[in-house]
Amino acid sequence: MNHLILLIDDDQSLRRVTEYNLLAKGFKVVTADSGIAGLKLFEKYAPDLVVSDVKLGDMNGLDILENIKKKAPETPVIIITAFGSIEMAVQAMHKGAFNFITKPFDRDTLILSCDKALELTGLRSQAKLLTHEVERLTGTRGIVSASSAMKELLDTASRAANSEATVLITGESGTGKELLARLIHQNSPRNKGPMVAVNCAAIPAGLIESELFGHVKGSFTGAVKDRKGYFQTASGGTLFLDEVGELTTDIQVKMLRAIQEREVSSVGSEQAIPVDIRIIAATNLDLNQRIRENAFREDLYYRLSVIPLAIPPLRERLEDIPALVKHFLKKFEAPQDVSFSPKAIDRLKSYNWPGNIREMQNIVERCVILRKETIIQEADLDFICQAPDSPLADTFIPDEGISLEEIEKAYILKGLEKAGQNRSKAARLLKIPRHVLLYRLEKYNLQ
Repeated sequence: MNHLILLIDDDQSLRRVTEYNLLAKGFKVVTADSGIAGLKLFEKYAPDLVVSDVKLGDMNGLDILENIKKKAPETPVIIITAFGSIEMAVQAMHKGAFNFITKPFDRDTLILSCDKALELTGLRSQAKLLTHEVERLTGTRGIVSASSAMKELLDTASRAANSEATVLITGESGTGKELLARLIHQNSPRNKGPMVAVNCAAIPAGLIESELFGHVKGSFTGAVKDRKGYFQTASGGTLFLDEVGELTTDIQVKMLRAIQEREVSSVGSEQAIPVDIRIIAATNLDLNQRIRENAFREDLYYRLSVIPLAIPPLRERLEDIPALVKHFLKKFEAPQDVSFSPKAIDRLKSYNWPGNIREMQNIVERCVILRKETIIQEADLDFICQAPDSPLADTFIPDEGISLEEIEKAYILKGLEKAGQNRSKAARLLKIPRHVLLYRLEKYNLQ
């Protein structure tokens, strides 16, 4: 990869010589003859390295250094000057300069400094990725379970891990779909490679194709340099596509081709790039329903669900709760004598768990932090409230039908009556902003 260097120097002859030397060594170079122009180019091109003179006509090179470090702390900056001093060198290093070179300097000195700066940046980037991966993997080597449903699921997942088949994990939010995906990856022949997790629902629609398949420089506004997509960065490992049911149909077409052909084309390029990955997808949506609604391609569904794994919600495997409580007590480093009383466990088992495992983790953590005694009692769980039945559950709809506006007006009047005609309180009871209530009162002439 040819690294891009931004060279800032108001000495035209020296700038041209330095640019020539950098280009001769295979670097890409953009140049600026002033500090302001240099900062504009930095914003435009996001270079991999900046080389700047200290004495410029409009700015001081140390101010440029400070400005760049605020915007992009990881970008290395090399300072060059004809007025070298120990004090200035210390000041430059204190502000975050990678190196400080005094004029006159030979070509090899600058090239060596550039190589080392870029090498260190690459190592730091790799270290950050590895650290992030270790953090993500911590605690995911096993899934706590005692129920027969989960044991059967884990047995199927274990056998699936040894294959290259695409896996589709379904289940409600908070059931541990990514945890199961990581368990499959860790027990697969690809466990030495990366596992790249992508939340498809979190990526803006206009960027999803670029994020997944990459783009080439200039392919769209803001594409200042080539960028690999997740399909390429996951090469040799596993690509986990979470919330895959949220993908638009046009992206689904390209996804299907990528899975079938094992190759991708970056945005702005027609060149096919081979990828060596295993796909694990997950969703909390009913994809069969999405297919009936023409919102999800049936052929992509069959490609993804070669091995389907459905994680049951926590309310359907209540026998897992005692084991999960012990697991989370250990995770949050509670003292060994801290535990939940039998009645507290029963209270947890009687709860509906709309948030599943994620909600249980939060509840146990809260109990550990706010506990008054070593034994957490049923009363300590009073903050858990079952979701009330829908207030419309018993609403009668006559055979001739009823106007939705009439229902809305009736509830607004009941809300005002219950609030003693206090509009702010009525808005809170109706769970709408006050200005929305005022609009409804005017709309229905209920002033």
